[in-house]
Amino acid sequence: MDLVIRGARVADGTGGASRLADVGVHEGRIAAVGRLPGGGRRTVDAYGLVLAPGFVDMHAHSDLALLRDPDHSAKAAQGVTLEVLGQDGLSYAPVDERTLAEVRTAIAGWNGTGEDVDFDWRTVGEYLDRIDRAHGGHGTAVNAAYLVPQGTVRAHVLGWEDRPATPAETGRMRRLVARGLEDGAVGMSSGLTYTPGMYATGAELAALCAVVARYGGYYCPHHRSYGHGALDAYAEMLALARETGCALHLAHATMNFAENEGRAPELLALLDAALAEGTDVTLDSYPYTPGCTTLAALLPGWAHEGGPAALLARLADDATAARIRRALEVEGSDGCHGVPVDWSSVEVSGTADPAYAHRVGTRLDGWEGARRLLLEDRLGTTVLQHVGHEGNVRAIMRHRVHTGGSDGILHGAKPHPRAYGTFPHYLGRYVRELGVLSLEECVAHLSGRPAARLRLPDRGLVREGYRADLVLFDPLTVAAGATYEDPRRLPAGIPHVLIDGRFVMRDGRRTDVLAGRSVRRTPVGR
Repeated sequence: MDLVIRGARVADGTGGASRLADVGVHEGRIAAVGRLPGGGRRTVDAYGLVLAPGFVDMHAHSDLALLRDPDHSAKAAQGVTLEVLGQDGLSYAPVDERTLAEVRTAIAGWNGTGEDVDFDWRTVGEYLDRIDRAHGGHGTAVNAAYLVPQGTVRAHVLGWEDRPATPAETGRMRRLVARGLEDGAVGMSSGLTYTPGMYATGAELAALCAVVARYGGYYCPHHRSYGHGALDAYAEMLALARETGCALHLAHATMNFAENEGRAPELLALLDAALAEGTDVTLDSYPYTPGCTTLAALLPGWAHEGGPAALLARLADDATAARIRRALEVEGSDGCHGVPVDWSSVEVSGTADPAYAHRVGTRLDGWEGARRLLLEDRLGTTVLQHVGHEGNVRAIMRHRVHTGGSDGILHGAKPHPRAYGTFPHYLGRYVRELGVLSLEECVAHLSGRPAARLRLPDRGLVREGYRADLVLFDPLTVAAGATYEDPRRLPAGIPHVLIDGRFVMRDGRRTDVLAGRSVRRTPVGR
């Protein structure tokens, strides 16, 4: 054996009872689980520690961070060994020159402008190749899978126009999605409160999901509302899955805003009914109440038509800005989930321009302040929205098809603590302190279940022959270090993390190992 881990309490990712065992690792894979009398070239004493499969972040926004930062302790220190990128319908492949420039501006609040990144790819396959040869050809801190972003695909074909796609345009979009899946993407994402993805009709989405279904991928929508009309929006996605036969994974499934307090059981009843009918559906969530997005995302969809430059022009025009204000404060903007915005709930968490860093941590004082910031920061402002409900968070995480996703935006001076704390927060707060989940159940939510959704045949379980993507944590001390006041503090109680049997974290410290690669799933059809 290259490595023997002695005396761990093994929670194997199935949700079944944990047991004491030794685990042997050889050539990057789990070679034995049980009582191992022999030694290895290296031995770890794991008495008192839990050994689990590496955690899978089902909703990550590290699309550029993995390429920028070889350390990437934000995720590696949490025990995350695989992130799913390309979320919310907006990312950096597939693109042409125009689309890339527009997307870089549109999601600067998520990832920065990317001025420090060499965008030497255009297709999904080229982006995944870039991950494999990152940092001088050594790879990345953790593994990464990718979803074809429907909004980027629409921008590539239609631009940022608010109109139905023609049959020819739908055909072009279908071919782009198919190419991305052939290149190794695991499915397709949408951001249906973000432009231009929100401009898609149900028929257009169904046409694209039919392609995803043929390739054995899954559809991951940020659906049309998490506030007013949230249940109708969930129902639309479930109906789409039934119609197309496409597997469905509901992104950051929450029930936010005042009108949805206590209504999580209604969402779960919809899920249970769909599952009983045979619909293949899962979901992810983060264990916090505030949400996080860009400030520009709250604006009505019509204001974004034509792309970021057109939006900035509308914001600069007083008459149009007055219309935007009315949509936000009176009507309930579709970008703000149909709910009139409460400016006191919106906290600035990051700015693209350092000149406005003094605004970070402050609450917006009204429309005019928000408008100035959008114009002066060129749409690069990120915000927290304090609109969630703890009871809903706990109810949703208990569901049998739940998985963990951080939705972690790493950009900005004061990011949401979920970016650095989601996985230890589940284990420390919701397992040890509150008992919402058992330890074994929680590990399954964070490892085995997401690996099954991704249809990865050799990841997500502590089982012989599986890849040695493993995390060792102390169940008595594991906890998120990140707080709203200090959101980049690393967690406690996670001494060791391995990818392919190599120590990414050892004795609580990040090593120089770059074992991460793109994880591509071979298409099952055409």
